[in-house]
Formats: sequence, C-alpha cells, structure tokens
Amino acid sequence: MSQELLLVALVDLVPGAVEDGARYEDEVLALLPRHGGTLQRRLTTGATEVQVIAFAARCGYESFMTDPERLAIRERYGDRAPAARVLEVTER
Repeated sequence: MSQELLLVALVDLVPGAVEDGARYEDEVLALLPRHGGTLQRRLTTGATEVQVIAFAARCGYESFMTDPERLAIRERYGDRAPAARVLEVTER
C-alpha cells in the first residue's frame, strides 16, 4: 500500500530576480495536481519560500520532477529559476 509523501521545499529566490522566481514557482506548482500532489502551505520571507507539499505516492513526486512541461519552464527561466532544497518529512 502506498503512503503519502510529505515534503518541505526551501526555495532560494535569485537576488535581483525575486519576482521572476515567484512566477516560476507559480507555474510549476500549478502542475502538482496532475501528479497527485497538493500544495499545503506556501510561506515567504521575500527572498526565500517554504513550501509544504504532499504527494499521494513517491511515484507522483518522481513524475513531477521529470514532467516535460516543468523542465521546459525551468529552461525558459534559466538563471532566474530558483534553487530548492527538498526535505522529506514526517509528522510527529
């Protein structure tokens, strides 16, 4: 039986391209539902975003990461696309 995958993404927006980075995140996060993902929280300090994302199964996360549309969006933004550190978490 598959178990929900819960992730926290720490997204560092590129200095001088914060608005572009936020738009990039808007676009790629909109792709989550096609992979069984949901955005549970999206918080910001202005230069960093913290996103809590859940996937119905790990394969949904894997397909999201390799989604051709997501990859094309990343290529379109180039150096303005933010860097993210993704942590798999569990609730206590």
